[in-house]
Amino acid sequence: MPFEDELGEALRRTGDGFTSEGRDLVDAGERRGRRMVARRRAAVAGGSVLALALIGSAGAYANGLLGTGGGGGGGGVNVASSVPPAPPTQDPGMRGVGSGAVSADELTGVFKQLLPQGALSNIEARGTGDQPGPMVTGVFDDGEGKGRVGFGLSRVDPKGEMAEDMVKCPSKATLKYDSCSSEKLADGSRLMLFRGYEYPDRRADTKCWRATVVTPQGFLVDAQEWNSKEEKGAPVSRPTPPLTLAQLKALVTSPLWHPALNDLPAAGQESQREPARQGMKAVDILEAMLSNDGIPIVHRDEDGSDLGYLVLNEGKGKSLVSLQIQPDSVKYPGMWADVFASAEKLPNGMKVLTRQQPGEKGGAGVVWWSAEALLPNGTRVIVSAFNAESQSSAATRKEPALTLARMKELATSSKWASEYGQ
Repeated sequence: MPFEDELGEALRRTGDGFTSEGRDLVDAGERRGRRMVARRRAAVAGGSVLALALIGSAGAYANGLLGTGGGGGGGGVNVASSVPPAPPTQDPGMRGVGSGAVSADELTGVFKQLLPQGALSNIEARGTGDQPGPMVTGVFDDGEGKGRVGFGLSRVDPKGEMAEDMVKCPSKATLKYDSCSSEKLADGSRLMLFRGYEYPDRRADTKCWRATVVTPQGFLVDAQEWNSKEEKGAPVSRPTPPLTLAQLKALVTSPLWHPALNDLPAAGQESQREPARQGMKAVDILEAMLSNDGIPIVHRDEDGSDLGYLVLNEGKGKSLVSLQIQPDSVKYPGMWADVFASAEKLPNGMKVLTRQQPGEKGGAGVVWWSAEALLPNGTRVIVSAFNAESQSSAATRKEPALTLARMKELATSSKWASEYGQ
């Protein structure tokens, strides 16, 4: 069974396992969870270019994004790939199947036409009428070693969050990669070019390079390539993937895809973007809070207004610290209550939890400490710290730079009363 079919079946089984109460929580966090997954860009990449990143919806809850331990440096999702996610074809703002006017063989022919000189074998393909959407993947050999190359076509709301997130470079605080650029082209299209690795902990030397473009009319072309015959489980067969970034750019921006893209139904308009939280950004709040601790900050990064990162180093090794702010749901107030059911309750009405656990991203010897507070207004504040510069890097010290007591102070600070008016 192709990878995307296996994944779809697994997700259907997962969905069937939710209780009605669980579904309410999933619905409440669905859009936020999907956006967080896309922004972190540490999600699924398997079998083919169109492997579905549906962990952004129901799976976001199942994998911990919306539940216990979901905060901090990269969240609670434990995923194996360091590749930005392929677009989820079952997103409300995206539809994947057309009339079938362009067949799998025709798409394969266009793909071969756009590739440099070489041979394409082990081809898997779908046309515009095939579920879950058109794609072609195969093993390309230019005489310097075989590498898997593939692409997928879909339609998105060009003004929606999915389009924005698909061409936004990930934070290096959560994902290690060699380079990433995002630019707006002359025709108004937005393009991301990414050079990274299949595994964030570099357990293998498999590289994954990617080009993703979103056009003003909502065409999304997403191409990936590897320096091995398979994404996972095959030895490296060449130093780098077979196509240069310039060739990947030419591939995804080619007008030869337009007949197939035009055969796909236009994506529905995404629901209105949630208003951004007002006030200081999380990274600025965290830096201000730590300004008197006397620990040098060697790097800072952010992922929107609600998630900020600092890397500290007082001479004992780098330590990642993050602050994540998760406002309560307007539609489903009290969505974090179950997470804090057994938490310590403070006199000011806050609830607080602390945890010490192993890191989740494969970094050797990494530990993850966290302090979480639930404010009286339902906002969740999560402070996390690691004994490494990222979860996927090897530990650089025995313990994080901040003590658990200091992290608890940060999570329950009076700053939150002034920031939220409570």
